[in-house]
Amino acid sequence: MTPEQSPLGKPVHYTEQYDASLLFPIDRKRARDAIGVPARLPFFGTDVWNAYELSWLNQRGKPQIAVATFFVPADSPNIVESKSFKLYLGSFAQTRFDSIDDVRAAIKRDVSAICGATVSVQLTPPMDFGKLVMEEFEGLSLDRLDLDCDVYAPDASLLSAAKDEVPVEETLFSNLLKSNCPVTGQPDWGSVQIRYYGGQIDHAGLLRYIVSFREHTGFHEQCVERIFMDIMRECKPERLAVYARYTRRGGLDINPFRTNFNLPMPDNARLARQ
Repeated sequence: MTPEQSPLGKPVHYTEQYDASLLFPIDRKRARDAIGVPARLPFFGTDVWNAYELSWLNQRGKPQIAVATFFVPADSPNIVESKSFKLYLGSFAQTRFDSIDDVRAAIKRDVSAICGATVSVQLTPPMDFGKLVMEEFEGLSLDRLDLDCDVYAPDASLLSAAKDEVPVEETLFSNLLKSNCPVTGQPDWGSVQIRYYGGQIDHAGLLRYIVSFREHTGFHEQCVERIFMDIMRECKPERLAVYARYTRRGGLDINPFRTNFNLPMPDNARLARQ
């Protein structure tokens, strides 16, 4: 299914009775084909979703709440369209469940079916909210650079690296990532961290490249995969990991992670802007 067929950007009826049919899948392959991702994926990783507006009723009718976290494997055939995800989670609001475990089981079953792969689901109840972590990206900030920017559509030619020099290992980040929803045109604000080993990437060119997404339309996952593919093609690092954390919209934030080497999965620590 395509974004144009989804409920995104259309008037909808909000239901508060559990309804798994509200979930809408988006095929990953279409966007991957457009940027030259081969059938054998050159990366692995996960999309980490956090949902802050999940509520349901216990069997006595008392509202319950939790923060939900979803780990969608990067090799799943589909992603979930975000507005359909919000509508789906909203459908729990006036539905009675026996326990938080039953809520978790229902979400895991439904979202896994839509994504076409097993999705891990964690629900954090209020008693554990204090354990949720906030931190900022580690590494060297590209935003320190004082430079001119005048390209606002993705341009891989802005990227370059010293491929003939001694390889370096760097962790770089920027808080200046912005892209736009491919259906509504609404802005998606984010931060991106890039870890690599290889010829040193030109920092100014990399920052200009990140800024070049500013008027680009694409889902969060697609933008991160495009960044990964462009850096691999233009800079040819031996190892590369790209991790973006986007600010929440509709009570959801989406945080894609892609790597071609063995790194621990992200710890899902929330950035201040999220």
